[in-house]
Amino acid sequence: MQDLGIQVLFQGRNFIRLWEGLWVTLRIAVIAMALSILLGFLLGMVMTMHNRAVRCITRLYLETVRILPQLVLLFLVYFGAAKHLGINMSGETAAIIVFTFWGTAEMGDLVRGALISTPKHQYESAGGLGMNKLQTYFYVIIPQTIRRLLPPAVNLLTRMIKTTSLVVLIGVVEVVKVGKQIIDASRYQTPTAALWIYGVIFIMYFIVCYPFSRLSLWLEKKYEI
Repeated sequence: MQDLGIQVLFQGRNFIRLWEGLWVTLRIAVIAMALSILLGFLLGMVMTMHNRAVRCITRLYLETVRILPQLVLLFLVYFGAAKHLGINMSGETAAIIVFTFWGTAEMGDLVRGALISTPKHQYESAGGLGMNKLQTYFYVIIPQTIRRLLPPAVNLLTRMIKTTSLVVLIGVVEVVKVGKQIIDASRYQTPTAALWIYGVIFIMYFIVCYPFSRLSLWLEKKYEI
């Protein structure tokens, strides 16, 4: 049985198909993460504003993202857009939108925390050197904020990579979907194929996520966060 399971794994292009599915997973996560970083910085700065209405709106957005499961958001965007808005959206596009929506909220809160935790004397010292607000943010505050954000941003990317397994439920052919297709195709000839296929998928996720986990720990120690 073990030999049969291994044969199914390496039969035809099955092993290559798994890596191609993993590439789809990584593409969704990386694109969504890049957009989340850009939008999250803007959101984080907005969240530090003293306007009560703005702070209430951003807090409502953050809590909505944290309360609603990502799977519900995927269904709302993918099926809701098609039915109520008449938009023919691919599953991969819907996934990128949802993960960007989620990641922006998380990054925004991280940026907000980093900004408000910056000691007040940093602003005062920059002002004493004759810097205006824009120069203070660009030369003093943002470099410190980026250093503080690197470890949690890497952790968020790892979470995103793992959570992309949900997109199989809206028809995206990523690594889990490919694995299921291989298992279904060999169900009768090799009943134990699922153990081997999902075992390989586990190893693939580990290979991708473990270096990011170590990188986050290294960054924390380097910057003493």
